[in-house]
This record gives sequence, C-alpha cells and structure tokens, in this order.
Amino acid sequence: MCMVIFAPLFAIFAFATCGGYSGGLRLSVDCVNKTESNLSIDIAFAYPFRLHQVTFEVPTCEGKERQKLALIGDSSSSAEFFVTVAVFAFLYSLAATVVYIFFQNKYRENNRGPLIDFIVTVVFSFLWLVGSSAWAKGLSDVKVATDPKEVLLLMSACKQPSNKCMAIHSPVMSSLNTSVLSEIQSAKALKKRKRVATLTGL
Repeated sequence: MCMVIFAPLFAIFAFATCGGYSGGLRLSVDCVNKTESNLSIDIAFAYPFRLHQVTFEVPTCEGKERQKLALIGDSSSSAEFFVTVAVFAFLYSLAATVVYIFFQNKYRENNRGPLIDFIVTVVFSFLWLVGSSAWAKGLSDVKVATDPKEVLLLMSACKQPSNKCMAIHSPVMSSLNTSVLSEIQSAKALKKRKRVATLTGL
C-alpha cells in the first residue's frame, strides 16, 4: 500500500517542480565608455523552456546601439511530455488508490481488474522511463543554454577585450533537478506496485 501512496506523491513533486518553474540570470557589460554600459541585464525564462523565444537587449559598446539576442534551444517538447505523463500518472495512481481502498472486493471478483491495472501500470512505467530520459536531456540543454558564461559568448561587446563582461547571478536549478529525481522515484514505485500486483493480484 505504501507504493500506491508514494507513486502519486512523487508524481506531484515531478510536475510541480517542473511545470511551476521560473528562473533567471543577470549579466553585466561594462564598456570602455561607461555611459554605454549596462551593469544589470536580467534574463528571465520559465516552463515550458522555449528558450529561443526569450529575447533581451545588450549594449554593443559602440554608441547607443543595442544588440537584440535570444537564448539558444527549445526543450518544450520534453518538458511538456514530462509534465503530461506526471499529471496522468498522478490521476491514475489516485484512482487506483481509491479502488484498492473502497472497492477491493469488486477488484478481486475476477481477473479483469488486476489485468487492466497491470497493463496500465506497465504503460505508465514505460512512459515514465521515456519521460525521465527525455527530460534529463532537455534539462541538460537548458542548463547549458542558460549558463551565464555561454550567454556572454553571444554578445559582440564581450568579444572586445577592452570591455568587461561578468555573470552576476546564475539561475537556480535545484527544483528542476528534484523534478527528474522525483520522476525516477515515481517510476520505481510504479514498477514495485506492478510486481506486487502480478504476485498477489492486488
């Protein structure tokens, strides 16, 4: 029964930490001509991580001209798949818990209930595996694309040694790391429940 309870809890952590994420980074460009500098360039991004749509302006250190840039990459497909699987896994685990607790006699009347439960659990276990792998890769891409050092390389002003470009604040990724770990734990819980259902008919 603990496995039935833990599966939806892990699923909640998975889609809440990913689907509700918003972060940002801050950079500074200190030009030789101080009036052209911008010492506080804020770049915000969030789920579903369509980073190529996140635009920002930076000084070129060549007069008042500004350079419009965008982050690199699009991890929306893996992130949205991750969250979708997590939400449906949570709903199914919740429904299964209700059946186990309140309709156990009907569940045991024939093999149809356990068989359907087994098949659905197998499907979700597979989707969890695919989702965790896809999102782990997507998260890795997000980390690279939002690394302040990588973003500074996009700026023409930072290619001039006379200008000083610095990373002031890096994005906090701890909750996104938690989302991947939660999904892996939820997949393990589903697999354990599948084995128990196979052995005991529950």
